Amino acid sequence: MNLPFPASSIFDRPSHAFDETALSVFRFQYANNMLYRKFADSFSKNPETVLHVGDIPFLPVEFFKTHHVYSSQSDPQIIFTSSGTTGLVTSKHAVADAELYKQSFLRGFTEAYGHPSEFIFLFLLPSYLEREGSSLVYMAEELKNVSASAESHFYLHDYSRLAEQLARLKNNPQGKKVMILGVTYALLDLAEQFPQHIPDFIIAETGGMKGKRKEITREELHRTLTQSFGVTQIHSEYGMTELLSQAWSKGDGIFNSPPWMKILTRETNDPLTLTEPGKTGGVNIIDLANVYSCSFISTSDLGKVHPDGSFEILGRFDFSDTRGCNLLAE
Repeated sequence: MNLPFPASSIFDRPSHAFDETALSVFRFQYANNMLYRKFADSFSKNPETVLHVGDIPFLPVEFFKTHHVYSSQSDPQIIFTSSGTTGLVTSKHAVADAELYKQSFLRGFTEAYGHPSEFIFLFLLPSYLEREGSSLVYMAEELKNVSASAESHFYLHDYSRLAEQLARLKNNPQGKKVMILGVTYALLDLAEQFPQHIPDFIIAETGGMKGKRKEITREELHRTLTQSFGVTQIHSEYGMTELLSQAWSKGDGIFNSPPWMKILTRETNDPLTLTEPGKTGGVNIIDLANVYSCSFISTSDLGKVHPDGSFEILGRFDFSDTRGCNLLAE
């Protein structure tokens, strides 16, 4: 595909050029995404008035449930859908260039942990495997392929087989790191039914409870998992259907995003005003990999950004749907 924003222009720019790239993407989306242009115009935001990143309007994430959020003239290569809860309208994210998504999650994972070829991946993602259109499963399948390990595998509800595999790899890790990436409620089920001491493995949770279990705090969750598996920290993945990039936490709920993704917070009672670092607010996300949908998203999450750019997710607005990755209330 001959696209105006090839992967190189998104991922290979130096970090100090982030704002410049973000403003270029805003101008591109204003010109090519009629929905976003109409939204921006409602606040008198356009390429003449948006001169700094702080001027860019952020589209509420709920628009992905009700509108076609798309900034390309070509047909989508793939459409991701959110899981949702029974009776709720799901989000749809049309992706013009699947290669952008692959490069985003592979580079993002490598930034956080090292190349996926260094890993054995064990995926416990039942809610996602049981439906079509999951961006998380798409990512997991590619991580599995890149790992090129016969031991990398998906598990549905067969906790006993996963527990057996963990025991085998504990004694013979084959010189590779082992990551278990699981939906939160399934990891709790595994911890309760098959606890074992695997201190050298990485356990990463995502996806929340999906209505399968009672919501608990992050501290309760991590305490249960660390005690059951003998690890010192529980890792987390923060992502959503409406994004093509993810942030990773290596413990304590502190997330770091890749260089082409930036988290900002807004005043809870004034969505156009950004807050200073360290203050709790609504989470706004700039995801430059979303160049062919919308890169500027206002989420229903509450969070706090630290001065170094790392961030925490502290909960959700009361009116929002319970959904998404790592959305435990504090």
